[in-house]
Amino acid sequence: MAFDSLLKKADPIIAGALDRALDGKDISVNEAIELFDCNGLEMNLLVTVADELRRRSVGDIVTFVVNRNINFTNVCIKQCGFCAFSRDFREEEGYFLPPEEIVRRAKEAAKMGATEVCIQAGLPPNMDGHLYIDLLSAVKKEIPGMHVHAFSPEEVLYGATRSEVSTLEYLKMLKEAGIGSLPGTAAEILDQQLRNIISPGRIKVDDWISIIKGAHSLGIPTTSTIMYGHVETSKHKAEHIALLREIQKETHGFTEFVPLSFVHTEAPMYSHNTVKNIRSGADGNEVLKMHAVARVMLNNHIPNLQVSWVKEGPRMSQILLSAGVNDFGGTLINESISTAAGAQHGQLMRPREIKQLIRSAGRIPAERSTSYKLLKIFRDEKDDTESELDTADASQFGSYHQLIKLDKFRYDPK
Repeated sequence: MAFDSLLKKADPIIAGALDRALDGKDISVNEAIELFDCNGLEMNLLVTVADELRRRSVGDIVTFVVNRNINFTNVCIKQCGFCAFSRDFREEEGYFLPPEEIVRRAKEAAKMGATEVCIQAGLPPNMDGHLYIDLLSAVKKEIPGMHVHAFSPEEVLYGATRSEVSTLEYLKMLKEAGIGSLPGTAAEILDQQLRNIISPGRIKVDDWISIIKGAHSLGIPTTSTIMYGHVETSKHKAEHIALLREIQKETHGFTEFVPLSFVHTEAPMYSHNTVKNIRSGADGNEVLKMHAVARVMLNNHIPNLQVSWVKEGPRMSQILLSAGVNDFGGTLINESISTAAGAQHGQLMRPREIKQLIRSAGRIPAERSTSYKLLKIFRDEKDDTESELDTADASQFGSYHQLIKLDKFRYDPK
C-alpha cells in the first residue's frame, strides 16, 4: 500500500503534521505532543517520515567520533535525584584525578586515534574556580591538536561563581585556554517546575539558556540533550525540543541533539522512591518515538541526531538508525556516569564494532570530528583499517567501579 494511502487512514492531526514535515515546514508543539502519544499505524508512519527526513537531510552516512570520556571526580555538592555517579565528599568512594592523570589519559586516547576528549565531573566543594581553565590548558599544552569537549553549563556556572566572574567572562577564559565545544548536558527537562522535583538546586533553566547562548555568541559550539523516561509528560518533551529549536534559530550553535533515556537502576529518586510516580525509564516505543519526533521537529535546524549506545545498547541503537538517527556517538573508552547509574552496555565500543552495526543496518559508516567534519568514509569493508583501539586490551583503561576503590586517587577534602 502506498505511503499516501496509509496517511489517509491515519489520524488526521498526525497525518497533517507529518505532511507538513515532509513539505519542509516546522511542526507545532501541540502536533509534537500528538506524535509523542501515538501508537500503531501512526507510530509506524512517524518513524517512516523521520527516516525519510534523515535521508533527505544527511543521506545514508552514519558518523561516529573516536573519543575518550574523562570524568575526573565524582565528588559533588549537588544531590540530583537521577544521579548515581556523584558522591558526597565524606564518602569513602569519592575520587579526584590530578591534572597529570587527566593529561595521561588524554595522551593515551590520542595514541589510540582519539580526536576528542570529553571532560566532565561532579562539582567538588571549595573548588578553585580556575581548575577547569588549568585542566584545559594542561591538556592543550601536551596535545595541541586534541579537541576538548568539556564543562557543561552547570560546570561553567560553578567555575564562574567560584572565580567571582560572570559566566560570559568565564566562557571567554575557557575559549582563550583552548576549549573546543561544550556538552549541552545538565539540561534534563528545561521546565523549572519539573527540575525542582527531580533535581532541586540544579542549574536554573534561565541560567542554562544564558550560558548556552553565551557560548554560541563567542563561537563555542555545544551539543543539546534531553533526559526523559522519569516523570515528564509528552508536553514537557515537546516544549523542551521546541525551546532548543528556538535557540538554534537564533544562534546556530548546536552541533547535534542527543536524547538520553533515564537509567533508573541506581538512581536515588527511583531506588529510594523520593519522587512520586517515578518511572523505570523509557520503554522501547518511547525511545523510538523520542528519536523520531526529534528528527521531525529539528530536521530543519539541527541536522545531526545522535543515539546514546550507552543508554540504549547496540541493538536498540541500530534500530534507531531507521528512526531518524544519523550519528552513533563516540567510542567513549571510559564512560562513567551512565555506568554508575546501572547502564549495562559497557564503557567502550570499538570503531570496528560501530562500523559493523552501521553496515548491518544498511548504512555507510564514517569517522567524524567533533564538528562533524568527515575524516574517513568506510564505504566498503576494504576501506577499513584496524586501529590501535580495535586491538587494545580494554582492561588497560580501567573502569568506574575500579576507580572508586583506588586509594591512589581518593578524594582528600583538606
